[in-house]
Amino acid sequence: MDLTSANSDDDDLAPGVRLAPGAVRWSFARSSGPGGQAVNKLNTRAELRVSVNDVLGLDEHAANRLRQFAGKRLTRGDEIVFHAGVHRSQLDNKNECLARLRELVRKAAIVPRIRRKTKPSRGAKERRLKSKRAASERKTLRRNIEDE
Repeated sequence: MDLTSANSDDDDLAPGVRLAPGAVRWSFARSSGPGGQAVNKLNTRAELRVSVNDVLGLDEHAANRLRQFAGKRLTRGDEIVFHAGVHRSQLDNKNECLARLRELVRKAAIVPRIRRKTKPSRGAKERRLKSKRAASERKTLRRNIEDE
């Protein structure tokens, strides 16, 4: 069973980031795990598929971070796939998939800080060498003179 959901107001994934209308594709299957008598009758396991290009509001760098963070969830067709079957209800599993997508998009939307290389100060170098000399001197004094 394959359904396409319409974009609603609560489909904002992150501030300024949303899904294109009709971008999400859902499919449902029988879930494993607990469920009693209904486990073999109801399709509660949810699968969400969304193309990276359908996530609107991300610049090219953020879209690349999204692809990187998606890892093995990214298909060759540039789609991100989420599976959820932990809950007994189909709606809860759908919400779980959407929560995972939101978390991934929020993580990708954050611009990483650029690391600037720094050098240790002259005083720091001198203190380091002074402590090394002190440690060497301590070890030299521990040695037994008769061994030489």
